[in-house]
Amino acid sequence: MSRSVNEPGPAILKSLGTEEYLPPPGTDLQRRAADEARETGTDAAARRNTPAGRYWAGRSGTAAGLLALNHAAGDRYFEVPEEAALDDAAAEDAFKSDGPIVDVQTHWVASRPSLHDFQEKVLSSYRHTKPDFWTGMEGMTAYTMAEYLRCVFVEAETALAVISATPAGYEGDMMLTNTEMAAMRELFDRMAGTSRLLNHTVVRPNLGDIERMPEWKDAYKPVGWKVYTLGTMSDQYVGFDPSTEWRLDDEETGIPLLEQARATGVKLVCAHKGVSGMIPSGSPADVGPAAKMFPDINFVIYHSGYEPGQAEGPYGPDVIGQGSNRLVESVRQAGLGPGDNVYAELGTTWFNLISRPLDAAHVLGKLLLALGEDNIIWGTDAIWYGPTQPVIDAFKAFQIPDALCEQYGYPKITKEMKRKILAGNAARVYHVDLEKLADDIAKEDVLGWTKDVMAEFGAHGLVK
Repeated sequence: MSRSVNEPGPAILKSLGTEEYLPPPGTDLQRRAADEARETGTDAAARRNTPAGRYWAGRSGTAAGLLALNHAAGDRYFEVPEEAALDDAAAEDAFKSDGPIVDVQTHWVASRPSLHDFQEKVLSSYRHTKPDFWTGMEGMTAYTMAEYLRCVFVEAETALAVISATPAGYEGDMMLTNTEMAAMRELFDRMAGTSRLLNHTVVRPNLGDIERMPEWKDAYKPVGWKVYTLGTMSDQYVGFDPSTEWRLDDEETGIPLLEQARATGVKLVCAHKGVSGMIPSGSPADVGPAAKMFPDINFVIYHSGYEPGQAEGPYGPDVIGQGSNRLVESVRQAGLGPGDNVYAELGTTWFNLISRPLDAAHVLGKLLLALGEDNIIWGTDAIWYGPTQPVIDAFKAFQIPDALCEQYGYPKITKEMKRKILAGNAARVYHVDLEKLADDIAKEDVLGWTKDVMAEFGAHGLVK
């Protein structure tokens, strides 16, 4: 009998939510794949005399999950050798690094009394949907700086991350304030001896923040402006306050924001679009018009308009109002395309798509056709899903099956395309010297500098 997808097994087969959406229901395909993967993993762990949890946390566990997805879907979406599920060396070889990775969407949550209810809400969701995932961690410890460092750097091959946050009506209620994000970047730079972190500055144009952007540009040195057209989070952290929503192309807020971004010289606007429950202000319909009006500003569209749990198929006139099709339609109607100033970001989107491989093929295929291989950017939405290496490895292994490419005109995803998406495109847009980054990473001790970060962090009374 098929069991829950959220019983012990590969992280990539779990159905999870974040502070922005509830976990989507598990699919039959997920359940079949989870059952097969658990059988493989139980046998493999027993032969090694290794705890099952350790097996699932490793690359062999990821391989078992991807192979099970291939079998359940009846096609080869993930190029992973069968022996990778049984042999650690084979798994390491299957997922070996071929260069630095840049993750443009990461988060953690400060320990402030005003955020305790938020923390408990999110952690309770994880306890319910995936009880084995955060074993041994309670309350605030699940989202501390220590967990951020572990999930993003220590247990993953990410070389550079961007720290971001969601807006709130009162800045002190943000997961991280703009000041905290900038201070975090400065601390990482000092302890690592090189740039390992970039920071956003969150702007709420409907709450008077536009006039502060020149001051913030000098004080916080943001790589880009993070905006939520959905508005600000409600006091109960159960969604966005509909009275605070706005559009990128409206004359009262969006256009003045973009004019100010241009004036500051920080001409990168990162807009949350999708993961919205399909409310109108979460749609990327305003992206194409705004990008057309401001060709000198780069727009990175976080989540690519994707809505968790909503089926994705080929783009067509009858589905232009659904999920990622909305972004495709918006840029298409504006006459924009590959090489222009709109970029699709994959945080949360890719995590949800891994265990829906047919949907994954359609989403990536549509984005490649509409925006091109130079305009898709890697992000994970860490640390909501734990260590990021499994989702990185799943992306490295993914391919669009030949039959779908032939039927819908999707391009094959080559190794070169993946390198662009995992690092090259972000390096260009976020002004990162990838060659220098790779050289710096080769010389450093990740455990050393992350321990130094924690020591400095704790010395100022910020951690217990």
